[in-house]
Amino acid sequence: MSSLDSMEGALQRLQDASQEFDIALLDNVVATVYDPRSTQQIAANKALMTLQENPDIWTKADAILEKAANPQTRFFGLQILDDAIRTRWKILPAEQRDGIKNYVVGKVISMSSDEQTLRREKVFIQKLNLTLVQILKQEWPHNWSSFIPDLVGSSKTSEVLCENNMQILKLLSEEVFDFSRDQMVTEKVKKMKESLNGEFSSIYHLCEFILEHSQRPSLLKVTLQTLQRFLTWIPLGFIFQTNLVDALLNKFFPEPMFRND
Repeated sequence: MSSLDSMEGALQRLQDASQEFDIALLDNVVATVYDPRSTQQIAANKALMTLQENPDIWTKADAILEKAANPQTRFFGLQILDDAIRTRWKILPAEQRDGIKNYVVGKVISMSSDEQTLRREKVFIQKLNLTLVQILKQEWPHNWSSFIPDLVGSSKTSEVLCENNMQILKLLSEEVFDFSRDQMVTEKVKKMKESLNGEFSSIYHLCEFILEHSQRPSLLKVTLQTLQRFLTWIPLGFIFQTNLVDALLNKFFPEPMFRND
């Protein structure tokens, strides 16, 4: 059998809704895509691209993320989930939107609550954070008003979880204030900016608490990086009427590891 026939058969099997979705087969196709020595590489890449265009493939994303053995297959699972969030979100039934949101939130929390997992899966968690931010761009604040209070509250339960939460806040700020011009309508951007400004007090007090009490260098560094992203839009009172400037000048700037990269 030729490589083309082999990959067409694999694609047909993966798109057959009457059969259980074959994660191991998908692992093999993805492995072939990333194997430069394989004679099936081009055919495998074509099969994967065709599969990604299947409008129902996103429903397999959770199974792919949970069961795939190949790390690149898990990234493929996130990609198809991202595609669904960006292009199909508004036409999905509310229960499916809630299912995706709850799954992604649970996955982020479970993977970023454990020290070893956070370090081992750093790149994957970063991509997962971006997926969460894609959902926020669709749902927050109008359908997810509790997001900031929930995130701030959970940050106080674990420094490891808090470190990743800071990454999420940094990404959210970048998406809303730096990258939103071509991706969201003006009214939506305005609402998100107003919400971030309105809830910044609780975010700032969390940052202040971390800078005063944490001894975890990686958490301190990401908190400083997050504050740096905030400086372009936060109310000036939080800069000049708090202890922020004094803490930066006397506690952090003298330390090389905390200076701006």
